[in-house]
Amino acid sequence: MYEFLWAVFHPDLNMLSIYEPDIDMAEPTILWLRKDFRLTDNPALMKALEGDRPIIPVFILDPTTRNSCGAAPLWRLGRAIEVFAAVLEEKGQRLVLRSGDALGVLRDLIKETGATRVVWGRQYDKATRVRDTAIKDTLKADGIDATSVRAHLMFEPWTIETKTGGPYRVYSPFKRACFEREDTIGEPLPIPADLAAPDNWPQSETLEDWALGAAMNRGGAIVDQYARVGEAAALERLEGFIGDVAEYDEGRNALGHSGTSGLSENFAWGEISTRTAWHRVRSEMARSAQDDKGAVTYLQELLWREFAYHLLFHYPDLATENWREEWRAFPWREDNEDAERWRRGQTGVPGVDAAMRELYATGIMHNRMRMLTASFLTKHLMTDWRVGEAWFRECLIDWDPASNAMGWQWVAGSGPDATPFFRIFNPETQVEKFDPQNRYVSRWLDAKSKDAQNFFAAIPQSWKMTPKDKRPAPLIGLKEGRERALAAYKAMRA
Repeated sequence: MYEFLWAVFHPDLNMLSIYEPDIDMAEPTILWLRKDFRLTDNPALMKALEGDRPIIPVFILDPTTRNSCGAAPLWRLGRAIEVFAAVLEEKGQRLVLRSGDALGVLRDLIKETGATRVVWGRQYDKATRVRDTAIKDTLKADGIDATSVRAHLMFEPWTIETKTGGPYRVYSPFKRACFEREDTIGEPLPIPADLAAPDNWPQSETLEDWALGAAMNRGGAIVDQYARVGEAAALERLEGFIGDVAEYDEGRNALGHSGTSGLSENFAWGEISTRTAWHRVRSEMARSAQDDKGAVTYLQELLWREFAYHLLFHYPDLATENWREEWRAFPWREDNEDAERWRRGQTGVPGVDAAMRELYATGIMHNRMRMLTASFLTKHLMTDWRVGEAWFRECLIDWDPASNAMGWQWVAGSGPDATPFFRIFNPETQVEKFDPQNRYVSRWLDAKSKDAQNFFAAIPQSWKMTPKDKRPAPLIGLKEGRERALAAYKAMRA
């Protein structure tokens, strides 16, 4: 934990400036930012501004935050911080960066600034909830007003209950319950007119010294070509999507062109709120005389994300344990050589390999292909879903703890409201159906394609893969893999 010296700058601390306490300064509020890098519809920001006090925005890189992220999410976090810090600078504010134990950092900041209030937006994964609960209890015992608010979801997980009480376990009734409570979502909050900067600033570490992208090695520069970082980019994305939302029901599955909003990356880091997207789609539905099917489908996808957090909150081990206990008996393999071939896009199945290369080069994968690659790993290759979940956590710049965990268990068959295990996606027929002109596969497997070349530029040199390599033979026949998986499933059921 850092100890701050008031009179003499200590170069080893990598601070930007020395903070000089001002006893005449109004008691500030510390705004503890986590995954809410935006000004529009930011409930934590608006809450912090209550009372006409100056606010001190802070991001804390603590062990819980660092350990929860793989290489790509950690890199993307750094980019989110970088862009949002620049936005705050334009508004006359600053983003203070500190690292270390979150409680210790907050207590240090309180002593340095005279703050009597700390505000943050809630997160819902197990590790963060444990940390935040302990911090809130301790700060309150210290006499500090510690307040958390809903900022990452439209519905708090505990507010949507079945008619008999308790959480939902199936999506369809959960979805209906959310639509019935739509009036409780509230309107998006505007950008504050004044961000109330303090007269003096506490010291800040530098983002460069954190080296959040170090684990990406040469891949960071490649992924950066595909990422669209920050609130402005997110709002632009939303407006671009609105023109196509009527076609979303079919367009979301198309592989040859983008028929989705692309906002998962921005939702993950709070660069835009789902409430903003919800109301923008609703306003388009009211304006347009077109069929609402596509727009309603998109709203349901936003509720699928809410359902994932609903489950993660009520079943905190969703990301590590089979949700259905009987699946403990399924003979999944631990990590293995076939799984490594899957990670590298060398399974010999064109659709699967194209998707895995898209993931590594862009940090994103088309949602239809997420299902196909997950099905292939867990069923055709009989590999534990947690092996795949961990790789996606390592590679996705839109990594989300709830959606990633639920998605993998849903495909594997072990999760809540899961697809039946005997529904085994055929990656060949699926690609033929959703990309009849084969644009998607060519984009990532044709050595002349710029995207395919980017994959080879991003991967570790230790993989020893080049565009000139001969395509590998399939690891297993699709029919053979399907029959093997079904036989294992029947044996488990018996």
